[in-house]
Amino acid sequence: MSETIEKVKCLIIGSGPAGYTAAIYAARANMSPVLYQGAQPGGQLTTTNEVENFPGYPEGITGPEMMIQLQKQAERFETDVRDGWITKVDFSGDVHKVWVNDTKEIHCDTVIISTGASAKYLGLESEQKYLKLGGGVSACAVCDGFFYRNQEVVIVGAGDSACEEAHYLSKLCKKVTMLVRRDEFRASKIMAERVKNTPNIEILFNTETEEVLGDGQVVTGVKVFNNQTDEKHEIPATGFFVAIGHKPNTDIFKDYLDLDETGYIINVPGTSKTNVEGVFVSGDAADHVYRQAITAAGTGCMAALDAERWLAAKDTTFEVSTSTYN
Repeated sequence: MSETIEKVKCLIIGSGPAGYTAAIYAARANMSPVLYQGAQPGGQLTTTNEVENFPGYPEGITGPEMMIQLQKQAERFETDVRDGWITKVDFSGDVHKVWVNDTKEIHCDTVIISTGASAKYLGLESEQKYLKLGGGVSACAVCDGFFYRNQEVVIVGAGDSACEEAHYLSKLCKKVTMLVRRDEFRASKIMAERVKNTPNIEILFNTETEEVLGDGQVVTGVKVFNNQTDEKHEIPATGFFVAIGHKPNTDIFKDYLDLDETGYIINVPGTSKTNVEGVFVSGDAADHVYRQAITAAGTGCMAALDAERWLAAKDTTFEVSTSTYN
């Protein structure tokens, strides 16, 4: 363990839209934020080829480019952006303790958690290939459905989110084929009925994905099999959507923060506050409903403002900065 303990006024864990927005606001409020980028600098958006629904980019922008711009903006206000990730925390006392890469110990006045959530994928080699190429594999219909207008797509999943995304895609795409592993939906009855009654959604029960097909650059179809009969066939498609859930990146906080049954951090409604004083959450680590870059950025702003006000209430020498709101 490191012999030198660093003291930080505001530590931000994570570097997606939530983390960088929190950093921008915290830095402008003279909180001297330190931000650790984590195992995936820039977060999930770095795996997105085109972002066309974030305000301010009329021509669209790639996910990696947007994250570079957000990082530069945070650094412009002197955010200390660092490589590395937080591997352990101790929120049991008045001092919030964190450890970087299992070695460096930091004591923090405030902590803003922006660790996000990771989409679950099937784990097929072909799926991961086209995901990395940005060639037709996605875990977000709202983010990427626009690119498949008037085309045929496949979506995997059986829960409410899968039904919601399939219905969303049906408004854009010529045809949506929905693959359900079992002989029934896990979704609520009303959501299941909605997709069943949508003319351009075809539902294949007891069906699983064997391979995502492509030409080496983009998806051209999906090879599937019936898990009851072993019958195989190919479905022409230009898009392959996976809607089997997300896993919030919150494991290191479970001993100290209140989490819901799936691991999302529970915040005080209408705020970014957690059950631990001085610890705040933003972005997809707490949001299992919207999961958009713009909503993550908004909660990053909230977390910085909440942290600033908390510091001001604790320390009369720290004044809330009016520049935060300009």
